Amino acid sequence: MAGRIVLLFLALATGGFAIGTTEFATMGILPLVENGFGISKPEAGYMVSAYALGVVMGAPLITVLAARVARKPMLIVLMAGFALAHIASALAPTFAWLCLFRFFSGLPHGAYFGLAALVAASSVSPDRQTQAVGFVMLGLTSATIVGVPVATWFADWLGWRAAYFWVAGIAVLAAVLVTMLVPYTGASSGAHPLRELGALRRPDVWLTLSIGAIGFGGVFSVYAYLTSTLDVVTGVPATWIPVILGVFGLGMTLGNVIVPRFADRARMLTAGATLAASAIMMGLFYYATLDVWAVTGDVFLIGFCTALATVLQTRLMDVAGDSQNLAAAMNHVAFNLANALGPFLAGLALTFNFGLRITGPIGTVLALAGLIIWFFAWRRTPRSPTGDGRAH
Repeated sequence: MAGRIVLLFLALATGGFAIGTTEFATMGILPLVENGFGISKPEAGYMVSAYALGVVMGAPLITVLAARVARKPMLIVLMAGFALAHIASALAPTFAWLCLFRFFSGLPHGAYFGLAALVAASSVSPDRQTQAVGFVMLGLTSATIVGVPVATWFADWLGWRAAYFWVAGIAVLAAVLVTMLVPYTGASSGAHPLRELGALRRPDVWLTLSIGAIGFGGVFSVYAYLTSTLDVVTGVPATWIPVILGVFGLGMTLGNVIVPRFADRARMLTAGATLAASAIMMGLFYYATLDVWAVTGDVFLIGFCTALATVLQTRLMDVAGDSQNLAAAMNHVAFNLANALGPFLAGLALTFNFGLRITGPIGTVLALAGLIIWFFAWRRTPRSPTGDGRAH
């Protein structure tokens, strides 16, 4: 039984690996896209926005419309569509077409992660559900260590189009593994689009989504300008920057292994502690950037705190009632909103000449804002029967 569950996690995580690779590698290949189409840096950024827009629109629409579809075939269709969209991206004749195909690439993102998390959580006992979701999220975090460097290497060697062919290949593999290793279960009894929309009537769902959309924005505030900060402020040699980015990915990976073990005992307390730790680490980032070893350690710990995403994913399952699919998918909408909010506020501060180190304090402010929302959500949570506070 344990072996079959591990293989199931592997199949689901492979899809997350494909999604994580495209999400993070795209930022690295932007200069190649600029040169390939003869466009400016701001214009090249539109393809990143197009993907994010696809995630925000696709997660609720696909989840609601496919409410009556069994999870296994839906996961296969989502990965197949993801692969086709990346093949189309690799073959895009113009930049406008590339942006359109990047939008289509983003559509399956949230729906896939939401369904994969539900499948993983349903395969284990309730006291291990966050750990199960964490194993699925390891696909995304390990992409920052393996998938992104390989995609970047392909792009440097064969051109940026090769990176998207690489992602398409991973997605095809994920679809095959899901077909082979994920057991079939029918759609839940009474499944209906209107029932899924019921999640949007639950205050606890909105509070949990707000924690992610605002509190997690600080991580993206730091990460979006991390390369520039390491170069300009810390003075790290160019050859070492990918190593430090890999350390961030290592922190993400270990965080998703360790933090869920605590979350399965006290979900909300773990979420609050992770947010508080994130606020502290990003506050220290302002000072850590002056030393290469200090900033490396701090970046690792900031990455470690991104396990908040996994904790909130399971929290949404706790509060969604019978609207599980939509609530789980909306978690990734929230984090894409965070991905827009953090860099926007950091960029705004930079236009007023605050300097690159300001990204850390901005991250702290956003994490503390998320912590305030967390407090209200925690106060609404019933106490656990074990007496360890408001656990879930």
